[in-house]
Amino acid sequence: MSQALYRKYRPKKLDDLLGQEQVVGVLKNAASSNKLSHAYLFYGPRGTGKTTAARILAKIACCFTRRDNEKFRAKGEPCNDCQACNEIDAGRGIDVIEIDAASNTGVDEIRNLKEGIRLSPSSYPYKVFILDEAHMLSKSAFNALLKTLEEPPAHAIIILATTEFDKVPATITSRTQRFHFKKLALDLMVGKLESIVKSEKLKVSADALEFIAALAEGSFRDAESLLDQVTALSSDVDLPLVEKTIGKVGFNRTSELADYILKTDLKAALNYILKINEGGYNVVDLTKELVHYFRRVLTLKFNPDLETEFKKELTSKELEQIKFHVKIADSTKLIALIKSLIRSYSEMRYSPFATIPLEVAIIENLR
Repeated sequence: MSQALYRKYRPKKLDDLLGQEQVVGVLKNAASSNKLSHAYLFYGPRGTGKTTAARILAKIACCFTRRDNEKFRAKGEPCNDCQACNEIDAGRGIDVIEIDAASNTGVDEIRNLKEGIRLSPSSYPYKVFILDEAHMLSKSAFNALLKTLEEPPAHAIIILATTEFDKVPATITSRTQRFHFKKLALDLMVGKLESIVKSEKLKVSADALEFIAALAEGSFRDAESLLDQVTALSSDVDLPLVEKTIGKVGFNRTSELADYILKTDLKAALNYILKINEGGYNVVDLTKELVHYFRRVLTLKFNPDLETEFKKELTSKELEQIKFHVKIADSTKLIALIKSLIRSYSEMRYSPFATIPLEVAIIENLR
């Protein structure tokens, strides 16, 4: 069985983490000066490298080369060559315990952790506990974890990872070093996908890669999984194939419909929706993409400085199209349209007549 791309190309050192320069800088400095903390909290959107960073930090703490070679320790990275590094990479690190808090939410699991943490590591310099999806722990489990986080044994490191920071009690967060993982910029994701395509000797068009990166919404794991999915279908992947496979419309199709709407061409807009629906594309997602598209047009119209932020999630060609629509858009009409589209989106998600709310919203605003 072939290995999934997101596993095959998982970063093995801190410098390989995409778009998390601030996190990487602090962790490397701590590692090089041998000042690793006893408790960390990694939080941020899915697929941004939280669990990967936790595993790399576990390797850094347990790396035999770092332990024995002071000059190498100054690099602040694992060697990825010693027994400990290889075992942790393979998921066989006996003193690195990963707990999925989503399926182990109760106080009993945390009590087991408390008992296990007292025992000295059997093979490595440290015993590392990684609690993934930590926000899923019950209130009693969090309470059981408090004392352990406050006064853990000298040989133990606890790393919590979560996508929902606000659900982690303040009593927990205050006992950890907190690191925020940001969504990845589009250009970073496209560049990494291009290197994977080249390494795997795949044939994927530039437009298709940009669409895959945009669909992932800042999650590189999602982008790799989507790339895996579409390349399994064909040896020559282009944008239409990705759109049909995923069932979502890309930026170009959304922009074309937006153009008809902003130019008040009702007939063309309705024909286009019919064409999209008959083509098997997801009209609900089209509506969602339209809302995002018009939101960018509206906010850029009132605040041109946002162009800098939009460059992180759009290609230069896409940004130019947005800026063209900024010039022709009527802000008052656009606000009313966005409100109608949001209402339509909420209606059509649970309706057997998915296209009707969208069509009605457009007719109401263009007639």
